[in-house]
Amino acid sequence: MPIETLTPPAMFEPIGPYSHLSKAGPLLMISGTPGVDPRSGALAGPDAYRQSRQIVRNFRLLLAEAGAELSDVMHVNVFLKRVEDFAEMNRGYAEEFGAHAPARTVICVADLPKAGALMTMNLTAFARS
Repeated sequence: MPIETLTPPAMFEPIGPYSHLSKAGPLLMISGTPGVDPRSGALAGPDAYRQSRQIVRNFRLLLAEAGAELSDVMHVNVFLKRVEDFAEMNRGYAEEFGAHAPARTVICVADLPKAGALMTMNLTAFARS
């Protein structure tokens, strides 16, 4: 099965040698995504709440490129710099995901490549279309 990789034109450029999205049949993988506004390339805000909301909005955009939506997400990994941001990350995440609650892992990390980022997330989804 061929693997298609892409970075949609509406997304910011990756900061390394990777694509934002890989697709093999109905299986979708989205790379680590910080809370960056795709139009400006700037962080959505200095706090975990706004950054988490922006990450899920970016997921929505990327999934749409592959013919999927948030309800197709199976698992999310969250890499959080500060455990004290857990509640605010959850608040923004839950507001954007709504009733869909895919499996999730949260790991605290020492640092992230994007300056100012408080977290990054990646996901696995299964496109039904």
